[in-house]
Amino acid sequence: MPETSISGGSVLVTGGAGFVGSNLVRLLLAEGVGRVHIVDNLLSAERVNVPAEPRVRFSEASIADDCLLASLTDEYDYVIHLSTYHGNQSSIHDPLADHENNTLTTLKLYERIKGFRRLKRVVYSAAGCSVAEKTFGEAQATEETDLVSLWMDSPYSMSKVFGEFYSTYYFKQHGLPAVRARFQNVYGPREILGAGRWRGTPATVWRNVTPTFIFKALDRQPLPLDNEGVGTRDFIYVEDVARGLVACALRGEAGDVYNLASGVETSIRELATKINELTENTAGFQVLPRRQWDTSGKRFGSAAKAERELGFRAVVPLDQGLEKTVEWTRANLALIRQTIAKHATHLNVA
Repeated sequence: MPETSISGGSVLVTGGAGFVGSNLVRLLLAEGVGRVHIVDNLLSAERVNVPAEPRVRFSEASIADDCLLASLTDEYDYVIHLSTYHGNQSSIHDPLADHENNTLTTLKLYERIKGFRRLKRVVYSAAGCSVAEKTFGEAQATEETDLVSLWMDSPYSMSKVFGEFYSTYYFKQHGLPAVRARFQNVYGPREILGAGRWRGTPATVWRNVTPTFIFKALDRQPLPLDNEGVGTRDFIYVEDVARGLVACALRGEAGDVYNLASGVETSIRELATKINELTENTAGFQVLPRRQWDTSGKRFGSAAKAERELGFRAVVPLDQGLEKTVEWTRANLALIRQTIAKHATHLNVA
């Protein structure tokens, strides 16, 4: 029978100091988890996101670090593997760093834990963008069964697919109970612009569209619209994603894959308009050319399978989620300005 609660369990969260990871850890604590072991090298995260809580153990290291891996014992009920090399543009700039932090991490982790017997589930954070059709035409909801193209936009996208390959291989070959959770465009509190170390491009700071737009709107700057903002995405609130990860851990079928999606397609221009209205920003837009590397123009995910098989459905509508994210950003502007300022020298010459 599937587990009905994660209460009392022991959970390893790789990348647990990051945006999604820190929200997940807080949900786990609220759900009564017994112990959480966070492993994060703070490459794209901040120590402030780690709760000072006796049930939390924090290891500042890469999950690919041999000493760290050797220290892991068969004590975990669940592993939720979120560590990644964020994101597309950083991976294009430095494919070797992406390989080290976004491919080897998964392979070395699985090789270490493949013989653990206590594990009930290993949840791998996959990427919806890796599977979505590359189109600027009319988008169809991406299904879990859609074929994966060999024509990828970035090493990041390739790495996330490799992680899915390793998940299915280690399940088939070693019985590792791996479940793949394909994220869409996650947004919400605790995504800190400039978090971590410089990764070669301004995307170190301007990491995702929603926090970038909200910060710039609060700073009364025009919002940059690549390709006039015609692209579309499936925006899902981070607390929904955290609940989806728990659902994958408790009820996901080992070897299977589930979209964590809202199922709603929203254009980047529409997102920018909503954020300008919420923040009362009158600076408007800055229209920019299409990003040369980006062929994933319009996409959104099907939420049907996750609702049918996991009982998971995203419940926070975009307007409400944006209001909460704007509120959090306003309350944390000093922290965000501080993390952005760490990269000022690089930004001025980038």
